[in-house]
Amino acid sequence: MAKKTRKKWLWLLPLLLLCALAYTAYKTVLQPNTYLDGKKYKFIYIPTKSTYADVLSLLKEEDILQNPQTFEWLAKAYDLSNTYKPGKYRVTAGMTNRQIIRMIKNGKQEKVKITFNASDHTNEDLIQKIADKLEISESELETFFSTPTSFSERYQTNTETLRCLFLPETYELNWNTPLPDLMLLVEKKYNTFWNDSRKKKAGTLNFSPLQVIILASIVQSESSIASEQQLIAGVYINRLNQNMPLQADPTLIFAVGDFSIQRVRSGDKEINSPYNTYQNKGLPPGPICLPYAQAMDAVLNYKKHHYLYFCAKPDLKGYSNYSVTYQEHQKYAEAYQKEMNKRGINR
Repeated sequence: MAKKTRKKWLWLLPLLLLCALAYTAYKTVLQPNTYLDGKKYKFIYIPTKSTYADVLSLLKEEDILQNPQTFEWLAKAYDLSNTYKPGKYRVTAGMTNRQIIRMIKNGKQEKVKITFNASDHTNEDLIQKIADKLEISESELETFFSTPTSFSERYQTNTETLRCLFLPETYELNWNTPLPDLMLLVEKKYNTFWNDSRKKKAGTLNFSPLQVIILASIVQSESSIASEQQLIAGVYINRLNQNMPLQADPTLIFAVGDFSIQRVRSGDKEINSPYNTYQNKGLPPGPICLPYAQAMDAVLNYKKHHYLYFCAKPDLKGYSNYSVTYQEHQKYAEAYQKEMNKRGINR
């Protein structure tokens, strides 16, 4: 009887051991091992120069692993220490150790979207937006925008015109994309827009693409209506052709640096700035916003007319009254000022 019992246990021991190993494997590989405190997901950021020890510390600091020991054991089996990839990763509730490891090992990053638009006025706006979304530091971006590079030489840009190359649209890329790769994407989108047809139209106006963008930024700031933009572009081109100052109020707002201003005052016209187009003839040194494709095409396909002046209509719906003479313009300007006073818009 004792012999039979001994044989039974000898047969059961391997099975029990196998079950124990299977349970351990389940806990290590297949059992969910995330703790997100009720959240559906959480992002982790692995910097480019991180060591493997940094990766493990990051996971612990973010407190997303229920059992760090099982993660480390499986990570060692997967050789994660030699194959991890930096980047932004989305850890979702219910993920297993294996899923997290394979995500980091294969570099399955969460894409980052950066949207540039007409509310981006200055280099600082671009620098802040890029630094907030990508791993690139503000100091690196500040140096890039202020220092001549092969890139700026290729497009003949300077500190004020470099932002002309950033088209107002959405850029999708990895969080750890380096600055040179970001600029390759910027360059690609810029060159796609500035095809031979648009370059030819710019040449007909005796403008470079950068000059078109600068004028378009003013037009964009005046109105978002396509037909109005073509008319307004025509006014400014007429002024340039007659060697008149542009006298564009949006450039004064840019010079002041307060983009909440709705009403320009006479004192603003005295500000000492290269962007003061009341005091300085010609185009300002750079764009005052990032104009949309519609505004750039409005400049390239401007409406030919004899108007030299325009003023917003009193209903403030985005349309303007246009004049050939200053006397006629004054009548429209008085009606506009009266309405602004009525509405209590003083600044």
